[in-house]
Amino acid sequence: MSEVRKALRELLRHWGKPGRSDIAELLTSELVTNALVHTDHDAIVTATVGPRGLRVEVRDFVGRRPKPCVPNADDGTHGRGLVLVQSLADAWGVRAHGVGKVVWFELNGGGMA
Repeated sequence: MSEVRKALRELLRHWGKPGRSDIAELLTSELVTNALVHTDHDAIVTATVGPRGLRVEVRDFVGRRPKPCVPNADDGTHGRGLVLVQSLADAWGVRAHGVGKVVWFELNGGGMA
């Protein structure tokens, strides 16, 4: 996971208003963690910066679709990943991809820094 964070930080070094890259890193971390914990398989991360902003896709190899749920207060930090993505991303979704799926989010840069 540290390699993914390092690569994302490098990609976003000069992108967006202050704090936007931190949000991108948090959301990417949540999606990768979900893919690894809930599928017991590898995940492929793709991050693209374009004129409309940042798009991050996390592909896994299990077709079961994730569902955001309100976390139980007794679960500590478990169950909050997709709720964070849903509330902080400008757009997000899930699409089938081969034998698995892609969970993605988009962030606009909030204006260039």
